[in-house]
Amino acid sequence: MNLDLTSDQLLSTTRAVRLRLDLDRPVPRHLLEECVDLAVQAPTGRNRQRWHFVIVTDEDKRREVADIWRASAAAPGDAEPLTARDVRRANVASGRMARVGAGFAHLHANLHRVPALVVPYVEGRTDGASVERQAGTWGSILPAVWSFMLAARERGLGSCWTTGGLAYERELSRALGVPYERLMQVAFIPVAYTIGTDFRPARRVPRAEVLHWQGW
Repeated sequence: MNLDLTSDQLLSTTRAVRLRLDLDRPVPRHLLEECVDLAVQAPTGRNRQRWHFVIVTDEDKRREVADIWRASAAAPGDAEPLTARDVRRANVASGRMARVGAGFAHLHANLHRVPALVVPYVEGRTDGASVERQAGTWGSILPAVWSFMLAARERGLGSCWTTGGLAYERELSRALGVPYERLMQVAFIPVAYTIGTDFRPARRVPRAEVLHWQGW
């Protein structure tokens, strides 16, 4: 059953869902396939359509890839550290940093229970590539993945874009039978029905802080 959200409602209430994922309700395959059908309508550079979606619903395989994700998320990474402005903006935007931490802990502990784990890939690797090539590659897959998440929201499903598992991308690709040398993982997205559908627009920093006319 679709939620029949307006386009503005859909765009402003598609949240990163962690605590409100229904871990006990299976997600029908046909809903995930519908989301992929909509995802591949997204624009893509030179119409190359190099996207792939690996969806894991098998219980044993979910547990295997969830263990890899956990090990990767716990490994020392090279993520860019938060600046004072980042912290201020995060607090201004939501005032719920403790809740975000609780959501991550909940997801970390229960990832194997999430009914569907979606791993999007794009053909071609950007390791050491120029900014131009990186932008072209990522710009050809990220709109499709976001479209998948919007389609999921309209169908009463929640999702969360995670990148913590990318530190062990090679190991995860091996577990999924994906040729690491040719395909690059872009995210790791748990998908489940949501507990309730009453998501609201998030508090964000003022428009004046992010909008620039005619230049910086």
